Amino acid sequence: MTGWTTADIPPQGGRLAVITGATGGLGYETALALARAGATVVLTGRNHAKGEAALREIRAQRPDAAVSYQTLDLASLASVTDFAARFAAAHHSLDLLINNAGVMALPTRQTTADGFEMQLGVNYFGHYALTARLLPLLRRGNAPRVVNLSSLAHRMARIDFGDLQGARSYVPWRAYCQSKLAMLMFALELQRRSAAAGWGLMSNAAHPGYARTDIIANGPGLDRWTWHINRLFVQPYFSQSAAEGALPTLFAAISPEAKGGGYYGPDWFYELKGSPAPAKIMPRAEDATASARLWDVSASLTGISFDQAANAA
Repeated sequence: MTGWTTADIPPQGGRLAVITGATGGLGYETALALARAGATVVLTGRNHAKGEAALREIRAQRPDAAVSYQTLDLASLASVTDFAARFAAAHHSLDLLINNAGVMALPTRQTTADGFEMQLGVNYFGHYALTARLLPLLRRGNAPRVVNLSSLAHRMARIDFGDLQGARSYVPWRAYCQSKLAMLMFALELQRRSAAAGWGLMSNAAHPGYARTDIIANGPGLDRWTWHINRLFVQPYFSQSAAEGALPTLFAAISPEAKGGGYYGPDWFYELKGSPAPAKIMPRAEDATASARLWDVSASLTGISFDQAANAA
């Protein structure tokens, strides 16, 4: 897989993909690459105007692109349910689900419409619920895959089952790291359960390294001097573009070389940038007991059962 680029993407004609958080950054670049390869792509996000702008940009580069936009707010389980119902009414199957959307290190504790800590709610619980809701369609898909966006931040995380929502002690970066560890654990557990139950899914995870996107603007941001130093002395040497950062996601989603239960990131120093390659997984992410516990907690809190969804396929 050395040097894997968008030129290595196999033709995607006839395949249907849903991408969360696709109006900008990594999600947009992933959608653009798949549309260029001939896939039918549904971009989702919270902002209709941004969604329409993203569609115009993609069509400007690929006039025949089969792309559309649907509103989806991962901070609301009702919105997740509504989106899944609308999607199922319009489509019989789904080939590719990319759980990309996220928020980073919100400086003060916020909660979702369902009372979840915002980062865990958007980055993880919303995607957990969405994947469960779409499982019947994925099971009818053509070689279906699910890809979860994790992060290098998972290396510094643990799942705090005693204060999962940060209600007693909220630390912005700790909450973010936990949400990204949860996404990686979810991807690995989904692969285990799919293999055991015969759901027919390939579940992978990916991270972009240090990609230049706007996600930090939605979190704590940087003061003027820190941002100036970062822009001059850090980004030119240790970061990559959003398009390059999307490559591990694309590899996990469509490369014939990707393996179920894989985790992919850049291959350069500390996985900050470079070509897609197998990424380092911390032992906590591979803890099957903790992953099963997180799965059960998630089912209880969201009120959604994968087993029931699988039986409805």
